[in-house]
Amino acid sequence: MEDPEPAGTAAPPGLSSLLPPREFLRSRKGQLLLAEAVLSFIIFICYIASLAASFMMAPLLEFLLALFLFFAYASKLNEKFKGAHWPLADFLRCVTAAIIYFAISIAAVSKYSDGASKAAGVFGFAATIVFAIDFYITFNDLVTFLKQGSSDSPEGRKTEDEDSDSDSD
Repeated sequence: MEDPEPAGTAAPPGLSSLLPPREFLRSRKGQLLLAEAVLSFIIFICYIASLAASFMMAPLLEFLLALFLFFAYASKLNEKFKGAHWPLADFLRCVTAAIIYFAISIAAVSKYSDGASKAAGVFGFAATIVFAIDFYITFNDLVTFLKQGSSDSPEGRKTEDEDSDSDSD
């Protein structure tokens, strides 16, 4: 019989390498992105089964965007590609998703009488809340991101140079 692998060795590459790390799944951002993807998929399925099938494109796009950002943040693409403004893109995605979900949920609940439309509307209101929480948290990240960017500007460096020159006198 083979000895089990020591606890310090890594698992061989395979299907488990596609799964996000546990630290990310436990993080607030990971849980929010996962909730957004799951809710968007459920809403998409509900709209397919309902009379309000014309609303199915918004949840599909939000599902794909949430899934992309989930794996982008999990694989730390935001740290590898500094040229993209990740917090701004995430903030805009969350704001537009919250507004769109709120609007189509009101329309689905008030205009259509079938159960799938009502369920999509209820899940849409839940998704609106999740996206609103995410854009509130992302807004705080965006503010710190923009403050870092302004300190890297030439004006920010010039005042720092002047301060260091006056300190050396």
